[in-house]
Amino acid sequence: MIPNWLLKRSSLTPSRTALSFCGKQWTFQELKQEADLIARKLRMNGLEEGDRIALLGPSNPDMVFVIHGCLLAGLEIVMLNSRLSTKEILWQLGDANASLLIVEDELLRQTKIQDVPMITFSSLQSSEQRDFTISKMWNGSRTITIMYTSGTTGFPKGVRQTAGNHTSSALSSVLNLGLTEEDSWLCTMPLFHISGFSILVRSVIYGMEVKLYEKFDTKTIVDEIRNGTATRMSVVATSLRRILEEFEETETVAHPTFRTMLAGGGPVPDDFLRRAESRKLPVLQTYGMTETSSQTATLSSEDALRKSGSAGKPLFFNQIKIRDTEQPGELGEVLIAGPHVTPGYIGHAVDRDPLEDGWLPTGDIGYFDDEGYLFIVDRRSDLIISGGENIYPAEVENALLSHPLVKEAGVCGQSHPVWGSVPVAFIVLSGDVAEEELDMHCGELLARYKIPKAYYFVDQLPRNASNKLLRRELKEWASLK
Repeated sequence: MIPNWLLKRSSLTPSRTALSFCGKQWTFQELKQEADLIARKLRMNGLEEGDRIALLGPSNPDMVFVIHGCLLAGLEIVMLNSRLSTKEILWQLGDANASLLIVEDELLRQTKIQDVPMITFSSLQSSEQRDFTISKMWNGSRTITIMYTSGTTGFPKGVRQTAGNHTSSALSSVLNLGLTEEDSWLCTMPLFHISGFSILVRSVIYGMEVKLYEKFDTKTIVDEIRNGTATRMSVVATSLRRILEEFEETETVAHPTFRTMLAGGGPVPDDFLRRAESRKLPVLQTYGMTETSSQTATLSSEDALRKSGSAGKPLFFNQIKIRDTEQPGELGEVLIAGPHVTPGYIGHAVDRDPLEDGWLPTGDIGYFDDEGYLFIVDRRSDLIISGGENIYPAEVENALLSHPLVKEAGVCGQSHPVWGSVPVAFIVLSGDVAEEELDMHCGELLARYKIPKAYYFVDQLPRNASNKLLRRELKEWASLK
């Protein structure tokens, strides 16, 4: 059994700061009061323990209150990505079979979702309350969150993340990073991502302040790091680049109390690591996925340049092995095991077991060196990582192929100086189509970051004898453009 995170934390350190946003602060006791109020209003709206709801909101305090309110009410939360198109959101709602959508008012206006059982943040706030007894202990197998991750077939899978998964992830992280009473985690990651949600989990388990930002404000963020008002932060390479440029422009360095720049979403360029070192920014590269509730392996800052390109070593409770290998340096598929690994999926993938003999096949190709450091050679081969966002080519191809004049489509990543990689499409047409028309077509079906940044019209796509698309050849084509 696992203690109810917020109830336990608010009883241990009620007056400690839990959340900061735009100059306003909430203690853990105040956070518990806000969440308790939401939980009782959720009960008044007919939601009972074990019900599954979907949540669509921004990264602001109201979203934090609703998240914790849902947890106190014993609900499973389907975390919806606010950057998705309306069609993508509706697909996930249908697949998840959520009983209710809880949506922030402005996002409802933007997405124009209709004909779905829902309640807005403002309507929830004005609801009456119904008393109930909040569970003080959770079963470790209780599903806390469900996050959709794109699949190689183009159909996202709803990944279950349990109380045990999240707790194990937080404990493994703190055993690696350490903890002080002065720690404050600066959060610019979306709360619907595992990277953002995991910061909220760490906060209530550690008793640590979260400095929440709805939007990435480089100057203000650098001020926090420089002035010592934040001690840790999670980034992807693109946001790290913006922070470095601001430090360099002002010719300043991080405050001595700043301890961790946790970098995920793909490898950090050596140039960034050298520049970060000169600005007293300890960058720790990490490797994880939605199925592992955030980190699985992390590279320490002192090894960042010595082990350039490495994802580090498995964290305390976690195990990693390379399929069918015996010696250091041998390449194979990365397999993961541990209490942080998902027990399964929901919806159309509910019957798919994520494990093989207790191990999660990641699809990533990697190796261990002779010192036990993990190196990822290919991120699930077809996966495009653009500014920390995962894009699967099959999903983009499916959208393109729904256009009546697109006969064939092949999508791959093309190197980009800012985003690391961006999707580009090779297309065989059956008629005349302008690039602008394809942009508009994809814009109705896909999140903006998934829309191809270039279209290359070709007579045929590279295929093997089985008519399977040869993506490696597409990547070679893209590198020549």
